[in-house]
This record gives sequence, C-alpha cells and structure tokens, in this order.
Amino acid sequence: MGAATLAAMTALANTNDAVSVGRRMLNKVPEVTLWFWVIKIMCTTVGETAADYLNVNVGFGLTKTTYMAGILLAILLVVQFRLRRYVPPVYWSVVVVISVFGTLITDNLTDAYHVPLTTSTPIFAAMLAIVFAVWYWCERSLSIHTIYTTRRETFYWLAILFTFALGTAAGDLVAEKFTLGYGVSLLIWGGIIAAITVAHFGFRLNAVLAFWLAYILTRPLGASIGDGLSQSQHAGGLGLGTTDTSYVFLGCILALVTYLTISRRDQTPPTPAPDVAPS
Repeated sequence: MGAATLAAMTALANTNDAVSVGRRMLNKVPEVTLWFWVIKIMCTTVGETAADYLNVNVGFGLTKTTYMAGILLAILLVVQFRLRRYVPPVYWSVVVVISVFGTLITDNLTDAYHVPLTTSTPIFAAMLAIVFAVWYWCERSLSIHTIYTTRRETFYWLAILFTFALGTAAGDLVAEKFTLGYGVSLLIWGGIIAAITVAHFGFRLNAVLAFWLAYILTRPLGASIGDGLSQSQHAGGLGLGTTDTSYVFLGCILALVTYLTISRRDQTPPTPAPDVAPS
C-alpha cells in the first residue's frame, strides 16, 4: 500500500461536523492526516511485536505480560482522561499500549484458553458492533471530530480496544489458520483498505463508516508487517526478530510524535461551539 493510498485515507473521517468545544474541553483526538495513518500502522506493528518480545524474549510469560500491559494502560488512560485537549505523547502512548493489550487479549483466548480464532473473531466483531450501537444510541454520532466529553471519550477508547482485539484475531486467522503467509496477508488487508478508499471517494461510502472500517483493518495490516519483519525465514518472515523490529518502530513513532508535538500539524484549532450536555 503506497503513499497515495495512505494520503487518500486521511479524508475518510472528514465529515461536516463542526469542530466543537464542550465543558471547557477541546477535541481529545488528533485530526486524521497522513501522519495519523502512518503512526497508527506503526502502533499496530509494535502491538504485535512488543507483545511477543515481552512474552517470549524477556520471559515474562503471557499472564504476567497481560497484567503489566493492563496496569500500564489503566495509568495512561487516567492521564488521558484528565487532560482537556489532545496531547500527542499521551494520546499515542495510549494507542501503543492498547495495541499491545488488545493483542494479548486475543493471544490469551487462543493460547491459554484454546478458543479457536474462528470463534474469537466473530465474538470480537459482535462486541465491537455493540459498542458502536450503544455509542450511537447515546450520542447520535460516531464521529471522532466531536470527542470532547468524558462519555464520548469512553466509547472511543472502548471501540479502539475492540478494534485491536478483532484485528489481531482476524489477522491471525488469515495469516496462520488459513496458512496464507504474511506477505499474502499484507496484500489482502492493504487491498481491502484501498477498496474502502475507492468506495468512499468514488461511490460516496459514509465517511465515518469508512474511517472505522479502515481503522479496524490497519490492525491486521500492521500485524502482518510486524510478523513479516520479525518472524524467522523458516516461518515466512525476514528474521529481524521482535526486539529489533519493536525498537525500530518505537523509535519511528517517537520521532513522528515529537514532530507533531512541535509542529501541531494534527491538532484541531479551537472553535467556540454550543454547550454540550454533561455525560
């Protein structure tokens, strides 16, 4: 998937919603730009490789790694919820850790409880659908341009958690259960994302729907990239290992987030709007 497709994806979440301020809180998430999709895919890659690195290479084991990731995620979410605006280092730290935690949820079901991927994938899809349904029922919108109340932010992070769990299950199902390999999986997920982009721009697919579909599918896309780089050549990868792959992608994420923090290129400019009912 080239730069043109990533650039096209930046408009998937652009709707006619006004940029809003409510309860003295600015929109808590970044604008959907090219940088958003690049960092998002890198975070999903780290979610795959870092979970394997801590679990296997460091030797923490699946259970201890899950507890550690869960505790760190809870701490970061507390910090994120206490903020009144989008702060790139905090926001993307949450995305990285929630990517790891979402991966571990699926890994625990598969490895510890022996739940087949053919079962966990539709279960996570159903749970994500429930989150979206309740979110829309309460707020009448799934747009990420209006995440400026605590309730909307809660729905937002719940949805993201299940997109990572679902994406992990679906990605593993295609790459491993169906033995298609990481390269073929990458082409499949990249092709579907490209098709969604075409459907949005060419056939007026709803922007919010297109955004969330692309967001879900970047998880198995990033996982395919991570596995393809880190896994041994015998397993169909390039053999770089989870350690080097994790550090390289974390370094790239850090560099890009530092750039965005300084440049503010992905931040929504504050614009007055009507008050919002308390969540």
